[in-house]
Amino acid sequence: MKTKPGDLRISLNSDIGEGFGVWSVADDRALLELVTDANVACGFHAGDPDILLQTCRDAAELGVTVGAQVGYFDLRGFGRRFIDVPPASLSADVLYQVGALDAMARACDLSVTYLKVHGALYHACVQRPDMARAIADGLGMFGREIPVVCQPGTPFAASLADAGCRLLREGYIDRAYQPDGLLVPRGRDGAMITDPEAAARRAVQIATTRTVTAIDGSTLPLEVDSVCIHSDSPGALEIAQAVRAALEDEGVTLRGVLA
Repeated sequence: MKTKPGDLRISLNSDIGEGFGVWSVADDRALLELVTDANVACGFHAGDPDILLQTCRDAAELGVTVGAQVGYFDLRGFGRRFIDVPPASLSADVLYQVGALDAMARACDLSVTYLKVHGALYHACVQRPDMARAIADGLGMFGREIPVVCQPGTPFAASLADAGCRLLREGYIDRAYQPDGLLVPRGRDGAMITDPEAAARRAVQIATTRTVTAIDGSTLPLEVDSVCIHSDSPGALEIAQAVRAALEDEGVTLRGVLA
């Protein structure tokens, strides 16, 4: 069943600023022209001071909300390798990353408004309540309460809620879902959705029916506040263009996740 017309509102976010030095992953400026929220890499798994500052400048110009995308200190592995960081150190890592981005954002008359966990650190937090708690502790030291964007129905989301964090629910346009509601691991057949038209259909399904089709064809409930496009996915810009056009054609209002 579709939602009522007045309820057709959703945020469109993307991981932004994931280059380093002379290397770039995506056309960040072009993506920022399409999304409502930017999950900005904070220098640990990707990003450098120049990229962070330019991303914030572009976001300010385009009216895009800025969130901190925190990860393991793993530039070589793009934050996709597990690192058994002691919880106290992980909390400090989170504080360091959010603080760095917030300084850049404030220089552009913005501020960090939410947090999102990247890559292997996210998956570790699903399995390890102590790491999830460390994320909450690091965020608590930031000195300003900001919500966490997180996949709903996961142990990580439960751990964050138990720690008193406000959650913003996220769905994924370019990743396949398992029948249990978790994501199909990268590297498995069908884990990534790279066809722009298929991604657009999925975005419309999530926004209008609050459901998603799993990889086995089953239909899962999916109540979310925001949907994500990974900027390092093949054809990310084309996916973003198709998704935005399809959502607008369906009458869905795209707005910032905290709007």
